[in-house]
Amino acid sequence: MKATAKDLRFYSKEILETVSRGEEVVITYRGKPHAKLVPITTTSDQSPVRNHLFGMWKDHELVDDVDQFVREKRKGRFNVI
Repeated sequence: MKATAKDLRFYSKEILETVSRGEEVVITYRGKPHAKLVPITTTSDQSPVRNHLFGMWKDHELVDDVDQFVREKRKGRFNVI
């Protein structure tokens, strides 16, 4: 299916319903294709892993559990006097 940028503005619900049925929608601007809306495929490879260290903490030798590390850093932060 093709839709214009104006269609996307005024008929976004209908376009998203089309995508949710599994159809791809090409968005055109001034007659030229600019974007493609495709349904999200959920696979086990794309799902995030809970409590997995990432970014700068991934290979940090002093931190085994980032949740515990953050709890220790915040300890006493919200104590009422």
